[in-house]
Amino acid sequence: MSTTAIDLCRALVKCPSVTPQDGGALGVLEAALKQAGFTTNRLVFSEPGAADIDNLYARIGTAAPFLVFAGHTDVVPVGDASKWRFDPFAAEVADDAVWGRGVADMKGAVAAFAAAALDFVARHGTQKGSIGFLITGDEEGPAINGTDKLLRWAHERGERFDHCLVGEPTNPHALGDMIKIGRRGSLNGTLAVHGRQGHVAYPDRAQNPIPHLLRLLETFHAPLDHGTEHFDASNLEITSVDVGNPAFNIIPAEAKARFNIRFNDSWTPETLASELRRRLEEAAEGAHYALAFEPCNALAFLTPPDGFAALVSAAIEKRTGRTPVLSTSGGTSDARFIRAYCPVVEFGLVGATMHMVDEHVAVRDIEALTKIYEAILEDYFS
Repeated sequence: MSTTAIDLCRALVKCPSVTPQDGGALGVLEAALKQAGFTTNRLVFSEPGAADIDNLYARIGTAAPFLVFAGHTDVVPVGDASKWRFDPFAAEVADDAVWGRGVADMKGAVAAFAAAALDFVARHGTQKGSIGFLITGDEEGPAINGTDKLLRWAHERGERFDHCLVGEPTNPHALGDMIKIGRRGSLNGTLAVHGRQGHVAYPDRAQNPIPHLLRLLETFHAPLDHGTEHFDASNLEITSVDVGNPAFNIIPAEAKARFNIRFNDSWTPETLASELRRRLEEAAEGAHYALAFEPCNALAFLTPPDGFAALVSAAIEKRTGRTPVLSTSGGTSDARFIRAYCPVVEFGLVGATMHMVDEHVAVRDIEALTKIYEAILEDYFS
């Protein structure tokens, strides 16, 4: 079974599925599932201004409980391919590891849970419940035509999930380190300060927006909160300050700053916006500014630790000897959409090299993860 997982992983990595391209990855997975008796649906979702995205939904069984695995086969760009040890899409095996773009995030986990499910079905059939797959090609992109729409499509067809396991690379250092039971939200914003353009030799005839912008940004440094029971403190990072002024002798008319907030479950995008506007109003001192936010589809969420999280933890500890930390750290994932439909936790490979040049994962970790997923299936349907 572990060899099958490695072979499937390598077949997936060989597909150049840089978002929004599928590169044949979903076809590789669909063929393996179909051969085992899964009913599959390939769905392309569209929206003006966004790329069309190919998605895969698969299910075997009709009874409850229904455990669904979720993940993505799209990957980030490789960067400068000449800096890689191997071709990023060759899926070479060397030094007891599989090398290639997406092997950690998250084709290795997709291969592992598919191999585990195929083995479970071969041994037990479907008399104990149902197993499903929600696989998108839009997790690394804007996430508009991916998991969110796939879930709505399935729900409209009457599909009801009892639990979901997402195969994101949750482990910082070693397999078994961490399970994600929630995620922080993510909100992007822009602060623009308006002035009056003029000659630097005649500052009385102009109004420089830059000092006002710097002063207003100081208000963003105050803590937003001190954390909650399951979340660290929310954090605002200024990611750019731009004037767009190519000349030394011109006072610019406008200065802008962009920022991102990773927020915990004590905030919503609306309450964050209100808090920042309150701070700016108190510090404005005549500055003319505008505060704007990007649309937000990444809210903070928590799956309270329950029997499912305990079952996953027990399977991990049994196979690795480690007791995983239940965490809400890190970036966003498609679990933010799934949480509206069923309890969801995340566990996958070690993410140390994800998105990096020479992304790679130890063969033994893919094999061990497959065994962990097998144990989860056995315990879940027992």
